[in-house]
Amino acid sequence: MEREILLLGNPKLYEVSEEVRPDELEGLRPVFTDMFDCIKGIRRDYGFGRAIAAPQIGVMKRLICILTDKPYVIINPQLEFVGNEMMELMDDCMSFPNLLVRVRRYRHCILRYRDENWEWKEMHMDDDMAELIQHEYDHLDGILATMRAVDSKAFAVKKP
Repeated sequence: MEREILLLGNPKLYEVSEEVRPDELEGLRPVFTDMFDCIKGIRRDYGFGRAIAAPQIGVMKRLICILTDKPYVIINPQLEFVGNEMMELMDDCMSFPNLLVRVRRYRHCILRYRDENWEWKEMHMDDDMAELIQHEYDHLDGILATMRAVDSKAFAVKKP
């Protein structure tokens, strides 16, 4: 089911999410499906979207779904930055789909997480994928890209 995505200014987007417990896994499976449906809906309506964090649909759990080459369910992620190399880019977000924000992110990171079968996984992420996971991870801590803007002129509105 394609759920409503919370928009910029909604107080829930600024809350810190709770870790998923093993006994919650089965009950969250419908949420995984809903999150993937939301990604597909944003692609249909706005022409972008590769990932979503659970707080964006009001589920305050440390859960991210990514839909790139295949679907990934990322539970209780841990991020480690590799090196100090940074990149600057215009970031978009499903919670403010017509706004771009210039942010600075680490170019390389390691993601450790549990998958939908509660197995530990590790992924080395670079460039656009590193930026993507940092963006989604921030959502779990109540941080939006608008809060990471490089300066006060770092915003642009997308043309519909």
